[in-house]
Amino acid sequence: MSVKFQKEVIRDTVVDGVTNGVTKFGKKEDLAHTVGEVLTGGKSNTSYLAAYIRQLQSNPLRTKMLTSGTLSALQEFLASWIAKDKSKHGHYLTPRVPKMALYGAFVSAPLGSALINILQWLFAGKTSLKAKIMQILVSNLIIAPIQNTVYLTSMAIIAGARTFHQIRATVRAGFLPVMKVSWITSPLALAFAQKFLPEETWVPFFNIVAFVIGTYINAHTKKMRLAAVRRKYHGERSSGGRSDDYPPPRREY
Repeated sequence: MSVKFQKEVIRDTVVDGVTNGVTKFGKKEDLAHTVGEVLTGGKSNTSYLAAYIRQLQSNPLRTKMLTSGTLSALQEFLASWIAKDKSKHGHYLTPRVPKMALYGAFVSAPLGSALINILQWLFAGKTSLKAKIMQILVSNLIIAPIQNTVYLTSMAIIAGARTFHQIRATVRAGFLPVMKVSWITSPLALAFAQKFLPEETWVPFFNIVAFVIGTYINAHTKKMRLAAVRRKYHGERSSGGRSDDYPPPRREY
């Protein structure tokens, strides 16, 4: 009897555990389902993405400007935080952040919108494999160089370049590395958009891709610049320069 009773207790415990596990899993599944419904809207048309797409359709340029300005400012802040590049006051919120917001809103967004509209217009209604390949080639050989040249020019001006030679040197130094990243990521992103996304969602999708890539490039550039400054500082110090030649140590707050 005792053995049988123990077995029954064990069996009940196992069954209760499975039942509780299913209940807990169901709650987690319900939570995930609710979050998914909010983000994507499910079968309804009330999600954040649907609201954003409606804004794109009703006020396309304004929506793109606000999106690009916000993402550009956030990109600069995140890149500074990743690279540990603080201002003279010891903060990551540098004067470049609002400048990047202006660049994103008034330069990047109008230019990107015009170029994507031209690309979609050129290949409207063309769904063959040849047309998709041509779209990728046009994007990488014409659109990407234009966008990257404007981007590097703007970054040079924001960084303090004022003469044509300074801007040209910045563009020449950064053009090929940036283009290599574009040639790797752009075909994959465009092929994904062609296969899985409706055209009205291309703008937010490419904004997200550009945000991730731009943050990586910006952070990498900042790290290289800081490393070069440190090497120069330690090189001059080891050569016996005057203490007046060096900037005072940055205070940490």
